[in-house]
Amino acid sequence: MPRLCKPAVQAPENVITMEETLDFAQRVHQGKPQLPLALRLIRNTGVQKRHIVQPIEKTLRHPGLTERNRIYEAESKKRTPAVVEEALKNAGVAARDVDAIIYVSCTGFLMPSLTAWLINTMGFRPDTRQIPIAQLGCAAGGAAINRAHDFCVAHPGSNVLIVSAEFCSLCYQPDMDDIGSLLSDGLFGDAVAAAVVRGNGGVGIELERNASYLIPHTEDWISYAVRDTGFHFQLDRRVPGTMEPLAPVLREFAKDHSWDAGNLDFYIVHAGGPRILDDLAKFLEVDRKVFRHSWSTLSEYGNIASAVVLEAARRLFEEDTPAPGATGLIAGFGPGITAEMGLGTWAEYDPQTID
Repeated sequence: MPRLCKPAVQAPENVITMEETLDFAQRVHQGKPQLPLALRLIRNTGVQKRHIVQPIEKTLRHPGLTERNRIYEAESKKRTPAVVEEALKNAGVAARDVDAIIYVSCTGFLMPSLTAWLINTMGFRPDTRQIPIAQLGCAAGGAAINRAHDFCVAHPGSNVLIVSAEFCSLCYQPDMDDIGSLLSDGLFGDAVAAAVVRGNGGVGIELERNASYLIPHTEDWISYAVRDTGFHFQLDRRVPGTMEPLAPVLREFAKDHSWDAGNLDFYIVHAGGPRILDDLAKFLEVDRKVFRHSWSTLSEYGNIASAVVLEAARRLFEEDTPAPGATGLIAGFGPGITAEMGLGTWAEYDPQTID
């Protein structure tokens, strides 16, 4: 079965703490009636610090969409190669062994996709398949793992590289001061992540089953309004309550695999915010501590969009390596409202060495 190997993650060097976020929000939006509520919501996120690609003074200025997208392209090309190299090393494969590259991002736009640039500059074969995913937002990390799983099942023995580049700070809109915008300004961070799904061999999460689910008629709850100044993030106040309808879906998904979603050994879940994690624990009837890797990611990086599940998975590998045969859930949530779900078992042996 295909295996998700240890991800590599890099966060930019510019750091902004919660205290600094609150100070900037008070200075920039002084006198706005919604500011006290926004400050309280930001404090409640639990985000202690975030990493951003530019110093905060530059982030708070809007140079125009053209310049922002130029920065997105430059930062993507600057930061992805080292992360990709580390992910390949973690998986024990070389660039020439990769059969497909899945690139996920929702914070900038390139055509051709960054996949073409990676193939041309990093030694990947010219016949490497390119699978860019641009419009699934935070759910795209889970979707990338699931599509890599599907590719390896359809093409046995293949290897798939997943790359996520999210620079949420480049979507900051100084003139947006509604509650959703102010909250997102204190929640989202920047990061680049990569991981390999191997068709054979490797150490990691052996992917057994995946599925997608969209909550009907919620497509406008998380969205971008595309305007002259770029992407304007729109967040409906009903979004934090979406775990109540999604938890039964996760339960049924696991049940179809003869597993109990409330009694697994590890959980890699998108850290969209504290309410998401707390409600999921409540409705799955598990201790909130089972999402410790997601909580840590949220605290130290904020919501890094599609990179969250890869960062949480990296923590599983480094901090809390499961025993062979341990069962787990991977879940990403995002616009749609969409859930991308996967089930897997921890495996440490190489099946190519088994008689």
